[in-house]
Amino acid sequence: MSSNQIEPAQEGNSALEALTSEELDNIRDLVSQGDGAAVLAAIDDMHESDIAEIISLLTYDQRLAFMALVGVDIPSAVFPELDESIRDEVIEFVDLEKMVATVQELDSDDAVFVLEDMDEEERQQILRKIPRSSRLVLERALEFPEDSAGRLMQSEFIAVPPYWTVGQTIDYLRATDDLPTDFLEIYVTDPTYKPIGAVHLSQILRAQRAEKIESLTHDHFMLLQADLDREEVARIFERYHLVSAAVVGEDQRLLGVVTPDDVFEVIVEEAGEDILLLGGVGDEAVTDSVYDTARGRVSWLFLNLLTAIAASIVIGWFDASIEKMVALAILMPIVASMGGNAGTQTLTIAVRGLATQELQAVNMVRVVYRELGVGILNGLVFALVTGIVAALWFDSAALGAVLAAAMVVNLFVAAMAGILIPIGLYRAGVDPALASTVFVTTVTDVIGFFAFLSFATVFLI
Repeated sequence: MSSNQIEPAQEGNSALEALTSEELDNIRDLVSQGDGAAVLAAIDDMHESDIAEIISLLTYDQRLAFMALVGVDIPSAVFPELDESIRDEVIEFVDLEKMVATVQELDSDDAVFVLEDMDEEERQQILRKIPRSSRLVLERALEFPEDSAGRLMQSEFIAVPPYWTVGQTIDYLRATDDLPTDFLEIYVTDPTYKPIGAVHLSQILRAQRAEKIESLTHDHFMLLQADLDREEVARIFERYHLVSAAVVGEDQRLLGVVTPDDVFEVIVEEAGEDILLLGGVGDEAVTDSVYDTARGRVSWLFLNLLTAIAASIVIGWFDASIEKMVALAILMPIVASMGGNAGTQTLTIAVRGLATQELQAVNMVRVVYRELGVGILNGLVFALVTGIVAALWFDSAALGAVLAAAMVVNLFVAAMAGILIPIGLYRAGVDPALASTVFVTTVTDVIGFFAFLSFATVFLI
C-alpha cells in the first residue's frame, strides 16, 4: 500500500464528505478541461483509497476521460481499491506494460486480487511478462479457491531458522531487499520450511544480539490451511486477536501470511453480502448499470410474486367468508404484517448467529426454544393489544378474540420458521442468507391468512 499520509477528518465532517464536495469537483473541472498534468498534480498527495473513490464517483464519460488523461501514470496501489466493475472499465484504458508494472509493484495478495477478475487471456498475457519467480508465486495463489486463505494470503513474509541469533536476524532484515515492507512477526521454520513458531518484532528489538531466536520463539501461533474458507479465517482472527497468521499447504510448508488489512476487507464484504442476500439483491453494487441491477433483482421479485400468489390462493379459499364480513379484509394485513416482521427479526438473529458461529450444535436446541418462547410471549402481548383494538373498532368481542388467537398462532409460527428455516438450509449446505427470507415470508403470510380466516369462518360465520 502507498505511504501517503491520510489527512484527519475535521470534527463533524468525514473525510469522504470533504472529498466529494471539494476534491471531486476540482477533478471534474480539470478532466473537463483536458488538463492531465493538473489532474496528476491534484491526486499526487492523495491516499490510493481516496483516488479510487474519486474514480468511482465520476460518471462513466468522466471516468473514461480521466483514464485517457492519466491512465499510464495512475498509482498501482489504486487498482486493488476499486470495485470490480469499475476496475474492469479502468483496465481497458491501461496498456499491457502498465498492468505488468502494476502487478509487480503490488504485494502478492493485492496483485492476485487484481488478476483474478481478469479474462484468462488477458491474465496470461500479463503473467508471461513477469519474472519467473514472481509468476510462480502468483500462479500458485490463483490455483487456490477464490474465497480461500490461499487467495487471501500475502506471499511476502520473513522466515528464519531457530539457530540464528538476534544479531544475524537484524543484519538479514537490513541487508535483504525483497522482504515485505510492513510486518509484525517473524516466522521460525525447520529445515523443511515447516513453521515451528513465531517471534514478535518487539521481542527482536528488545533482545541482545547474541541471543538465539529459538529462545524467543513462542509456539502459540496460528496455522491456516491454504484451502480454508476466508470467512473462517476472519472468525479465527477475531476470536484469537491475531495480527497475522501463517498459511500452509497440504505438506505443512509455509506458503504465506494473512494480514489484518485483508481480514478487515473480508469482514466488511461478508457482512455486506449477507445484508444484500437477505434483501434478495445478490452481489449488487451502487456502481452497477441499470440493466445489471434490474437483471439481478428480477429473479427474486419473480419468486416473491409466486409467494404472493400462494397467499392469495389461501385468501381465495375464504372468499365467501370475506364477502359476509368485510371486517376480515380490513384486519387480515395486520396478522400477516406482524408475522412477517417477527419472522424477519428471528431470521436476522439466526443468520448472524450461523455466520459468526455463535449458533452451533451445542447451543442450537436452547436457542430454538428461546425463540419459540419469544414468539409465544410476543404473540400474547400483541394478541391482547390487537384484540382490544378490533373489538372496539368493530364493536365485536368475538372478532377481537379471533384476531387475538390468529396473532398468537402466527407469531409462534413466525418464530419457528425464522429459526428453523435458516438452520435447515445451513445444514443442507445452502447459504441461509440467500433463501431464508422468501421462505419465512411465505410461511408467515400463508399461515397468518389461513389462521385468521379459518378461525373467523368457524366461530363468526
